[in-house]
Amino acid sequence: MNHYFTDNRQLAQNRKEITFRFSCFKFSFITDNGVFSKEYVDYGSMIFLEALEKEKLGNNLLDVGCGYGTLGVVLKKMNPASKVTMIDVNPRALELAAINAEKNETEVDIRQSDIYEKVSEDNFTDIITNPPIRAGKAVIYKIFDEAYEHLAAGGHLYVVIRKQHGALSAQKEIASVFGNCDIIHKERGYFVLKSTK
Repeated sequence: MNHYFTDNRQLAQNRKEITFRFSCFKFSFITDNGVFSKEYVDYGSMIFLEALEKEKLGNNLLDVGCGYGTLGVVLKKMNPASKVTMIDVNPRALELAAINAEKNETEVDIRQSDIYEKVSEDNFTDIITNPPIRAGKAVIYKIFDEAYEHLAAGGHLYVVIRKQHGALSAQKEIASVFGNCDIIHKERGYFVLKSTK
């Protein structure tokens, strides 16, 4: 089976366009086979964006596991003065993310990276992730744990995760690294977690 968190460029192409409104903006995204939530923007991402809209994000954001670009593109649109870097292991997703950034008139830095493999910076003000649950606990905990070394002092890690996918154990894991992890929003089984370095 070809998961969305792998290099699955050999899959047949079947692109489609989805549109949605968030805040005062209308967004249009191209999706395809082999990417997460290709039919519509997933509910977890929408809940995550609603929670992040209320936060004071800094000027240097990293979207880990960006997929076709929903979170990074929307956050760049809402925070135009901020630098936004988007990473994913899936080349097909990244190709779409680049198309979607241009389509929505946003300028972002997009990189293919297996978690933080191609990320040398240690000065992000905010790291955000809607983690690839199907990749397994070892992968998603690595995303959480290694975020710490890529954040500036006072920087934040934000995570959206469903309760049934281990939100409470994820909270404990993150707290063991950061010394803190708060639930800043809960809705329909989704938890938004926030930690501060």
